[in-house]
Amino acid sequence: MTDPVTLAFDTSGPFCAAALLRADGHLVTRQEDMTRGQGERLMVLLEELLESEGVTWADLDAIAVGTGPGNFTGIRIAVSAARGLALGLNVPAIGVSGFQSAAFGMDNVIACIPAPRDQAYVQVLVSGADPSPALIDLNDIRAFPDVPVQTKPRFCGPAALDVATAYLGRTLSEDEIAPQSVSPIEAIVRIGAAQSHATTTRPAPLYVRPADAAPSREAPPVILP
Repeated sequence: MTDPVTLAFDTSGPFCAAALLRADGHLVTRQEDMTRGQGERLMVLLEELLESEGVTWADLDAIAVGTGPGNFTGIRIAVSAARGLALGLNVPAIGVSGFQSAAFGMDNVIACIPAPRDQAYVQVLVSGADPSPALIDLNDIRAFPDVPVQTKPRFCGPAALDVATAYLGRTLSEDEIAPQSVSPIEAIVRIGAAQSHATTTRPAPLYVRPADAAPSREAPPVILP
């Protein structure tokens, strides 16, 4: 059985990342670090990636996109692009959260993503726990979501060490941190490919926290219902 040809991209942080999974299972990824300009760079990067692999837009079977949490404008750029491409190409668009990509291939974990101002986004992916994403203050961990005592989950994701240290209040052992086996963009494209035949919901931004008071210098794309 061949893989669905899946194009994935993510601009939820200070980067522009893309991945292409071909039908033969070959995977190629690209990431360019940048604090601004993702909106101008994204489509050019996707064109370059497809051309380098001899794949056309018409060859695609699915689109996968990182939905955050992260940078508000960056998330809207990627989600808007994914919806537009999916509509124009008549293929499904699959939204993949940063928690899903951080926890790819794992269970019984707490997925942790950096947030501004000594904060972090967390999602407790443990049986019996409330899976609602939360924003926590690393200096005041009292608002941490409930974790069933008997589960003893590991922490995963780019903010795992900071969150785990604040939560446990001690030096961690190696078995308490779950290393990610693939890059976030590879996780996004593989999750998208696996869900391409089952999804019916269009991707939507995952913000977790309210928008910052200061408006962005770049007008974000409008997300239609």
